[in-house]
Amino acid sequence: MNRLVAYIVRFAIILFGYAVASLAASAFLNILFLASLGYAPAQAHPAATASLYFSIPFVALFVAYFGFMPAAVVILIAEILGRRDWLFYALAGAVVAGVFLGLVDNVRDSAFAVTEASAIMAVLGGGMVGGIFYWFAAGRWAGSWWKVSTSPGPSES
Repeated sequence: MNRLVAYIVRFAIILFGYAVASLAASAFLNILFLASLGYAPAQAHPAATASLYFSIPFVALFVAYFGFMPAAVVILIAEILGRRDWLFYALAGAVVAGVFLGLVDNVRDSAFAVTEASAIMAVLGGGMVGGIFYWFAAGRWAGSWWKVSTSPGPSES
């Protein structure tokens, strides 16, 4: 029963971390988009700032949807291996973004196809930011449930 509770708690932490990562990647992409249009924080129109409150969670839904399967594989690997370093998650986020780019590249008629080099780098950067924020929220404790539940108990001497 105790192990089941540990699994459920870890699963909830993983879902929370995935939500945080999706929001962070979305915020990164939104800010890059505004910067590419020439908006600076000092000169941003109040409407542009207010629109971020809607567009960041909205784009995060797409980020979460398109990155779910590759991210689930990466998270499972990280949990089994007990990877807790931020660099692993940053590179894994780039891999997840790269898998997304590869999938949409195979469907040329897709509205989500990314072909410009700057846009590809932005998506890869968004994946890296998402990976780092996943590490902040959940990755630092990856495999902790695994190590605790499989390690032998303290010896009684």
